[in-house]
Amino acid sequence: MIFRLMKQWNYNKINNLCGWFIATVAFTVYFATMERTASFWDCGEFLAAAYKLEVGHSPGAPMFMMLQRLSSLFSGTAAFTGLPNKNAAFAINTFSVLASAITILFLFWTTTLLSRKLLAGKNVPDNRQTLLIMSAGIIGALAYTFSDTFWFSAVEAEVYATSSCFTALVFWAALKWEQVADEAYSNRWLLLISLLIGASVGIHLLNLLTIPAITMVYYFRKYDASKRGIIIAFVTGCLLLGIVQFGVIQFIPIIASNMELYFVNSFHLPFQSGALTFIILFASSIFFALRHFKRKQWPALYTATLCLVFIVIGGSSYIVTVIRSNADTPVDINNPDNVMSLVSYLQREQYLQQPLLYGQDFDSEITGINTGKNFYYKNEKEHSYSVAGHKSNYEYAPGSKRFFPRIWDNSDPSHTNFYRSYLDIDKDSKPTARDNFSYFFNYQMNWLWFRYFMWNYAGRQNDYEGQGEARNGNWISGIPLLDYPRAGHVNLMSKPYKNNDARNELYCLPLLLGFAGLCFHFKHNKKDAIIVSVLFFFTGIAIGIYLNMNPLQPRERDYAFAGCTYAFAIWIGIGLLMIESFIRKWLPKISLIMAFALCFISVPALMAKEEWNDHNRAPKTLARATALNTLLSCKPNAILFTQGDNDTFPLWYLQEVEGIRPDVRIIIRELLSADWYIDQLNYKINDAYAVPMVWGKGDYMGEASNYITYYNNPKIPAERTFDLYDVCKFMFKPENKMQANNGNFISYLPTKNLSMPLPPSVLKDTALMDKIYFKIKDDGLMKNDITIMNILAANAHNGWKRPIYFNGSYPNREDILGLSPYMRMEGIVYQLAPFTKEDYNAATNEVNNIDAAKSLEHFTRLYQYGGAEKQHVYFDEKNRVMLMAYRINSVQLAERLSASNRKKDAENLLDIILQNITPESYPHDQISMMMVMAYYHADAFEKGNKLSQTLEANLKQDIIWINDLPESQSGGASDDLKRDEAMLQQLAFIKEEAGKQRTLPDDANISIQSKGE
Repeated sequence: MIFRLMKQWNYNKINNLCGWFIATVAFTVYFATMERTASFWDCGEFLAAAYKLEVGHSPGAPMFMMLQRLSSLFSGTAAFTGLPNKNAAFAINTFSVLASAITILFLFWTTTLLSRKLLAGKNVPDNRQTLLIMSAGIIGALAYTFSDTFWFSAVEAEVYATSSCFTALVFWAALKWEQVADEAYSNRWLLLISLLIGASVGIHLLNLLTIPAITMVYYFRKYDASKRGIIIAFVTGCLLLGIVQFGVIQFIPIIASNMELYFVNSFHLPFQSGALTFIILFASSIFFALRHFKRKQWPALYTATLCLVFIVIGGSSYIVTVIRSNADTPVDINNPDNVMSLVSYLQREQYLQQPLLYGQDFDSEITGINTGKNFYYKNEKEHSYSVAGHKSNYEYAPGSKRFFPRIWDNSDPSHTNFYRSYLDIDKDSKPTARDNFSYFFNYQMNWLWFRYFMWNYAGRQNDYEGQGEARNGNWISGIPLLDYPRAGHVNLMSKPYKNNDARNELYCLPLLLGFAGLCFHFKHNKKDAIIVSVLFFFTGIAIGIYLNMNPLQPRERDYAFAGCTYAFAIWIGIGLLMIESFIRKWLPKISLIMAFALCFISVPALMAKEEWNDHNRAPKTLARATALNTLLSCKPNAILFTQGDNDTFPLWYLQEVEGIRPDVRIIIRELLSADWYIDQLNYKINDAYAVPMVWGKGDYMGEASNYITYYNNPKIPAERTFDLYDVCKFMFKPENKMQANNGNFISYLPTKNLSMPLPPSVLKDTALMDKIYFKIKDDGLMKNDITIMNILAANAHNGWKRPIYFNGSYPNREDILGLSPYMRMEGIVYQLAPFTKEDYNAATNEVNNIDAAKSLEHFTRLYQYGGAEKQHVYFDEKNRVMLMAYRINSVQLAERLSASNRKKDAENLLDIILQNITPESYPHDQISMMMVMAYYHADAFEKGNKLSQTLEANLKQDIIWINDLPESQSGGASDDLKRDEAMLQQLAFIKEEAGKQRTLPDDANISIQSKGE
């Protein structure tokens, strides 16, 4: 019947129908497992920015924002006017699902196109060949559908799904051009490719990595291949990649910015006049160049110029960034409202810049600071661009730089310590070239790129982020012989590790099928195999070289290498052709059916089975729930200090998209060192009023206030306490500046002992003191802490009209300002508040700064737990970190309740937390030991014993696994072994103390009763 149907349809129709069928399967899978609302990391920011076309973090993604904005219009009429809309996240996430399904569609068509060339060449495939080609496409496309990295990105509002879609589309378009290159008007495919590449710049720069592969397609189609020619084509592809990335994307805006600066500052013309003049000149130059090339009949130059034009047209989506920034949207990162700030925005100049081919080691001697180019801001008052700062670069001692620096990061002591520990570099020793290459091969290539690749096609140990140790995040296969040298016997691990949902054992079957396809491809069509290899190299190894990642990344970076797993999926599909050719030698009649069944069961079916549970995010709403809990914990018109990313982006989503608590002013502490961000605090955002500050724009703009040092002025008593408001006023008055060693006059901190007055209402009712007293811990302050001081001082001076909150992560960090004692816990937030009479325990002379009533209300009635209360809902490690805050704070509250003789309330609270954050959602760990103690202190001994037994079993099993590790791994686990043994001893001590606690009250009661008798 299949062959009869195939006679009625031509090959193209079958190919199209099969492609759309596989895309529908992918869409169904992704839609079923899609997160229904905001996720952690950048998703909340993208949702907020897309819904109202706001400006996200650099280098921005304006094309992606516009596509997301269009998708949000399907969420209801509220989306058309930007009104609060709970369905917008669902619609935007669905767009990622759609983009991912289209990626699978073009992967299918790419695989069938390459397979057709292998089997039929330029001829029309016969029925058998058609079935083989379709089978190869199905296996390759479904393998990528169920791959770990791509599936993760497919079900959330991130750029990587859409970025992959453009990558797939561009590569497929290049292969389509290759088929019709000799036909008239075939160059229209090259123009389409250029337009897509330009548009993809407004999504993610990873799409540019297709350019070298496209260059190879062009070379093999237009020239006779030779080894020398292949090398030249490869180098040309690299040059074109550099020209587009640095020449077109960055250099064109730089020229425009220089012209803008000259026109405004020198000619005193209006803002944007220089940029508009450049656009006119650039467009005119292109027009006359095209006319000249056409007149001279230079088709190659004419086509190349047109390609440049289409790349620029595609990249013109960044005009939207400038337009929306001029609208002063609530989210307006870097404020790129003019071409001057746009250049800094595109070049990501606020981020740490890594060297590529030549640079320093982490311990290179710094001899000075080189003041580089100026940063400008738009000075409306003087109608000019004023200098806001400089791009400063360290100068290093002669001979302290090297070729190919890999261990370069000296910005964080933890990174330098990691380099020394990982490479076994003694404290007094200098790193060598060998150390750099060792780090490159063992860490950047093996631990990062290769491990991520193997996650997708061999298997994954668990979702715990690791740094090379045996316990966390390794690739595994499920084959003990392969896994034991790196990860030990996985089945011997304790339950939280052994039963981790991200443990996926694929037995290397997708990997082997892909290698079979690679060999088959090189054997039968070396040119196409080289093209796919170039795509694989640039989206894998090359990006690893370029990124030059430092250690201890805040999250796994496998998404950066998704392109190479895409290329390998093509070979997985082609691998079916090799399997079929092998079976055909013995069973020619059923070789196709057997090959398809064997490949389908062993690769996509196995991958779907293993990967489903840790990629199904449909029941999970933790990001939204945590953000909602945070906002609802704040009083009206509050100011909330956060740390960024997971602490902030879900809050932005709730405020900007769902319209929840827009009165709360969110301030990201990490951005308070940026002039543009401080300036935005002066303006109202949504229902949140401007933030009062002591200093003015002239004080915080520029570099003068980047660091304020403490100076022990002999005229000012060192031990005297001064009002914070007066100190902030003092620091920035010109007459109070002191002369530094270089002759410049600088502001300084005159005292470390500070205070803030309390309003009369607080003094009258509950306060134990008339002021909040605190002491600066360091000998100097960075701009972000200085800004916080100015905000707190102005707010206190105004009578504390705005409640001040800090999110849960703040008290756990180094508290430079010394305010931690005044952070009163209210659920998962901390309010800056004075000690109250209820906080003070006269018997012990101690202060316990927990608002028990509010916290108990929050944990038991107000808070949502985002699906953690359900069964079979997967929370990865970063989600569990957020759940950890609930456990820690609830345990602290339970201890407070027990100490206040409210033991039943403490027990009920702990029960509610365990019901809402089940051990399946967040397995018991070290934090649970605190919960054991809390149960004992609440006299819930049976519950404490039960939890203690679970912990004890896990620890003992962990020790068994560590002792079974191979010698090469046991040394790295020695600290874990000591920790486990110490925890077992601590558990035993806790149980022993609990036993004494349990018997004492009974004995006391008996003796009292005896005396009464």
